Amino acid sequence: MPEATLQALADLLSKGRIVVLTGAGCSTESGLPDYRGEGTRRRSRNPIQYRAFVTDPAARARYWARSMVGWRRFAQAQPNAGHYALAQLEQSGLLVGLITQNVDGLHQKAGSQRVLELHGNLARVRCLSCAYTIDRELFQQELLSLNPTWSVWATALAPDGDAELPEALTHTFRVPNCPRCGGILKPDVVFFGEHVPRERVEIAQQWLTEANMLLVAGSSLMVYSGYRFLLEAARQNKPIAIVNLGPTRGDALASLRLQGRTGELLPRLAQRLTYTLPRD
Repeated sequence: MPEATLQALADLLSKGRIVVLTGAGCSTESGLPDYRGEGTRRRSRNPIQYRAFVTDPAARARYWARSMVGWRRFAQAQPNAGHYALAQLEQSGLLVGLITQNVDGLHQKAGSQRVLELHGNLARVRCLSCAYTIDRELFQQELLSLNPTWSVWATALAPDGDAELPEALTHTFRVPNCPRCGGILKPDVVFFGEHVPRERVEIAQQWLTEANMLLVAGSSLMVYSGYRFLLEAARQNKPIAIVNLGPTRGDALASLRLQGRTGELLPRLAQRLTYTLPRD
């Protein structure tokens, strides 16, 4: 990475009023795999679809079985240097807000406060029929209680926060229904085939209107729910900077493009920015 390019991005960001859009690439260095990053081909799998989850009890049981096995490792993931760098930029007053496509809560663990979770958070479970919600950790205990003979496999963590399991093992897995209404319990995240809640999109659009620029970090932008904000920034003629390991769908629209890991580049940017900001 040429130092001149890094400095050019630091100069651009120093003007402040930045909206950051983050993707799975921000969390891979915390041990959470993604769908499109390094090693994607060797762990290729189809993500759970919303329609299958709500209409097919077998698909739902398969998802929760994998989730039960993978949850402990997922929940133990800790922020990496990239997360802390973005929290540092917020604390320095440079950010309007941080929009994340991730569902792991690692930005908040690192200290970021103005975070919009575009796709929700796996730490919550909600009923699709009523207002009932439950903490994912408590729901884990319910799953374990209903399936006491299950051995917790030491298996590879998957991009959905679950784990790889032979499908035959999931046929007898039991899943609790909502204790209030008997409805379907689902992680409070947006599945593939499901729409992002309109109010979240509107908040993100408002942040972009208030901002001077958009910084994309760790996202290939292949999913439209995130890519739409790059298109909106371009429509508003606002600078777009992208920091990502590998090509992205938005490279042609970027004012600046930095190739590399967010955990390496974002701390270097934060150090330059916070060092040069005026002190009170």
